[in-house]
Amino acid sequence: MKEDTSASPFPMAPVGLSPRARRFVEANGVRVPRRNIRRHRDAWLDQGIPAAEIDRAAAFQDRWGGLALPPAPFYEGGPRILNADRPEGPAAEGWSFPAGSCRVSMAYGFVIGPDGAFGIDAHRWTPLHSSTDGWVESLALADHVGRWAETVTRVVGEDVESLDLDGYEPVPEVQGLTDTWWRGENSLVAVYRGEAVGLGAPRCLEARVYSGVTG
Repeated sequence: MKEDTSASPFPMAPVGLSPRARRFVEANGVRVPRRNIRRHRDAWLDQGIPAAEIDRAAAFQDRWGGLALPPAPFYEGGPRILNADRPEGPAAEGWSFPAGSCRVSMAYGFVIGPDGAFGIDAHRWTPLHSSTDGWVESLALADHVGRWAETVTRVVGEDVESLDLDGYEPVPEVQGLTDTWWRGENSLVAVYRGEAVGLGAPRCLEARVYSGVTG
């Protein structure tokens, strides 16, 4: 079977995203021909990959495959194009599969973990969001507040631990795990812990404080 070359370059957002994320995907995303990973099913089964893991990667590809989104503000922009590939495992945590190639040379890759979390595979598996939906929601939120905030303050290293988040509430739609978003009055805070945890590099800990958000 060939790749899907019939898809429109103008993507329809997957069902289940917030209105903000749907607008972000449809206004800023591009859909390129997605890789047909089902053609590898028999070969992967022969290599001992469980059918359930192949089906899980194929379901990801049906939902996200071939979707190119604007760069993320961290992780050197995130995956260039969302695409599944051959499942890998079993590791101590279980089976996983790639979520898309990096935009630049990186010390880690983007991976979908055994429970569906979106994360990075560095020195250790580090889940960032509990699903790819959460990753996309975080991109949409960063795009939104980047347009509407009066000021954006970058905080790095141990200073992140000193941020006062009293009175802030977690933003649920980003499904934050290692990375989190917090909402206060006319302000939001994004905390990116993934590289610090996954690479064992505390200096990579970073946060962005968006103040005066009026939109």
